[in-house]
Amino acid sequence: MSFCQATLIDKFLEWVRNDEPFGDITSEALIPADMNIKAVVIAKSEGIASCTKVIVSVLRSLGLKVDVFVNDGDKFNQGDKIMFFEGNAQLILGVERTLVNLLMYLFGVATTTRKLVNIVKEINPKVRVAATRKYPPSVGCLVKRAVRDGGGDTHRFSLSDAILIKDNHLKIVGNVSNAIRKAKELKSFIHKVEVEVTEPLQALEAARAGADIIMFDNMDPSEIKKAIDILKKNRLREKVILEVSGGITPDNIKEYAKLDIDVISSSYMTMRPERVDLSLEVLK
Repeated sequence: MSFCQATLIDKFLEWVRNDEPFGDITSEALIPADMNIKAVVIAKSEGIASCTKVIVSVLRSLGLKVDVFVNDGDKFNQGDKIMFFEGNAQLILGVERTLVNLLMYLFGVATTTRKLVNIVKEINPKVRVAATRKYPPSVGCLVKRAVRDGGGDTHRFSLSDAILIKDNHLKIVGNVSNAIRKAKELKSFIHKVEVEVTEPLQALEAARAGADIIMFDNMDPSEIKKAIDILKKNRLREKVILEVSGGITPDNIKEYAKLDIDVISSSYMTMRPERVDLSLEVLK
């Protein structure tokens, strides 16, 4: 069992306990404690499946028999069966809302990611679409899986993955060059150094200081193009990975994809995912 699975078991039980702090009084009143039932999760809209394998392992750890009808990353249609359950009736009904809410959110993340990736591929196939670390607490390992299942890049999993010098770091340290110098002095050989910039000359300063990745943060496409032209003029463009971030939506992502960049990162897929509707239904 992976660390993510073990952590999710604990979290899932915590979420269920929060949903029924004194038990599920409806099910306990109506259903015998030893009754077993069969149930399915059915799609009420189309979308992209995600995280089913790890969630199934959690449900099986609770004593339920579970089968999955769609693979992670696969497209499903309205009316398709997603999962089958067999086991204790009170248990299945007790986890129903927590389970369905979690699946709807994760499927929404994967579905939205897939749509953004497809938009960008039509314009510039070399550009990756990545997710930021903006997402609800406690579901980080699942959100990153959902982004991957949607065809996106996971970006950083945590603060320990890479050095990313942001605006607040620069306010404390002083300037881009000093921040990059300090980071490179202490970093391991395996860690890259990325820095956020907000105007073209900062990008030049970052490239000259040895940044591995430059992130254009909340900059208009016209300003980013100016920065890229400056980097090309100074023969520095090919020495850095260029990332665009901030305010990216399905409505404007095409304009950024037209630029000579490598990565577009966004929180749109994790903070504003498309609604994917699912329902758990007991079989007679």
